[in-house]
Amino acid sequence: MPFFLIFIFIVLLPQCHGEAQTQEVTALPVTEYQLENGMRFLILEKSESPTVSFVLQYRVGGINDKTGSTGTSHLLEHLLFKGTHTIGTLDPEQETFLLNRMDLLEDSIVILEGKNPTSPVIVDLKKDILQIEERAKIYVVANEFEGILTRNGARGLNASTDSESTKYYLELPSNRAELWFMLESERMTQPIFREFYTERDVVAEERRSRIETQPGNLLYEAHLKAAFKVHPYREPVVGHMQDINNLTRRDIRSHYEKYYGPENAVVAVVGNIEAELVQQWANQYFGHLPRGRSEGTVAHAEPDQKKERRVSVIFQAEPQLRIGWHTVPTAHPDSPALMVLAALLTGNRSSRLFQRLVVQDQTASNVSSSLGPGDLFPRLFSIGVSIQSSAKAEDIEQAVYDELETLAQKPPSEEEIQKIRNQISAGQIRGLASNFGLALQLAHSTALFGDWRYTFELSQELKNVEPEMISQVIKKFFNPNNRTVATLVPTNSCVR
Repeated sequence: MPFFLIFIFIVLLPQCHGEAQTQEVTALPVTEYQLENGMRFLILEKSESPTVSFVLQYRVGGINDKTGSTGTSHLLEHLLFKGTHTIGTLDPEQETFLLNRMDLLEDSIVILEGKNPTSPVIVDLKKDILQIEERAKIYVVANEFEGILTRNGARGLNASTDSESTKYYLELPSNRAELWFMLESERMTQPIFREFYTERDVVAEERRSRIETQPGNLLYEAHLKAAFKVHPYREPVVGHMQDINNLTRRDIRSHYEKYYGPENAVVAVVGNIEAELVQQWANQYFGHLPRGRSEGTVAHAEPDQKKERRVSVIFQAEPQLRIGWHTVPTAHPDSPALMVLAALLTGNRSSRLFQRLVVQDQTASNVSSSLGPGDLFPRLFSIGVSIQSSAKAEDIEQAVYDELETLAQKPPSEEEIQKIRNQISAGQIRGLASNFGLALQLAHSTALFGDWRYTFELSQELKNVEPEMISQVIKKFFNPNNRTVATLVPTNSCVR
């Protein structure tokens, strides 16, 4: 989930009508277990299905990448599917010998680049590295890590990296659950990062196809860069192309050693399995691991914005608009009102901005709002609009401000707010029916907020939002000096 939106996450929570039922949900029979090395396990026994869902979440994401090395967390996520020193290879010793030679050549390149960046020797060394990697491929058993799991009935095997965390998840038949512990333990202790340059090219192509050729994502990236001047929220999780192409195996290994210690890991296990057995396997496979050297969460404070900022992206595409205001972290008391405001403005076809721009004025084909890109630090409340080619961006922008001003002066009706409360409750039922959905919630809440109950309790806070609170947050945050406007302008058009 590179662009995880906490509001979308919340509407998938389990149904709980009123405070009493919220208390029932937060009293779920979750077993919390922590190893001496700090690794945390959340276990919820559910015997309705013969499967178990696993979510392993590390508190490391795009904000932890070093300046000049954006995309490190994301590339590392890819490489951890390449196997270990013993899984995915025909000859561990010969493969390791070749990989070590590649590292030595990379070290030589770094030294040369510091002395003479234009040296032709650098080009030759890079060719040598690629040739060695090609030689090492004769020892590679492609996709063996995934293959072992798939042959044992795994489903939904995948991973994701966002601004503040990296998640690895899958579902296994209950009678194959121990396999997860065996494989993940080895991946935590013996990652190999094979086929590094091949996979680096894959990530570079991912950036080209998902960002550089997608006007909406280019605009999103430019908008964050303009809105955040200091905080690493400004950097893309996938990384900048130049940074991706300069990453080395040593960069990845250093990042892994810094952030992938057991003290930085949370595991949620939900399904047909006994908590006692999970604890036994946790000790057997992970208890011996030493604590890592995690440096904690990046905390560069973003200075207060003093005046409006504007940025344009020129692209051959239909025009788009993004407007953002700096607000607060997810755990702030104002956050529930901001989340409800997002639903009020763009939550469905009856929402205010959809009715105004799409139905009434017919100047937009779509409108959305979000809070992000993370949870732990002050976020941007953003409104995005896909503009009809015949419409003017400045007219749509003014219409957005008019709707916000109307809400600032006159709170929404109790009926409007109640509809949103009903939507939240209606969506919540799906959460309890899904082992995977529950595992995601347990891991996310624990990894980022320290308590698995957090997202359940936040759902109740959303339903406690009163109409007056909407007007208050608009007056507090939605002022011209606090906003950043990004416009996608079609090629050969004048910037209005």
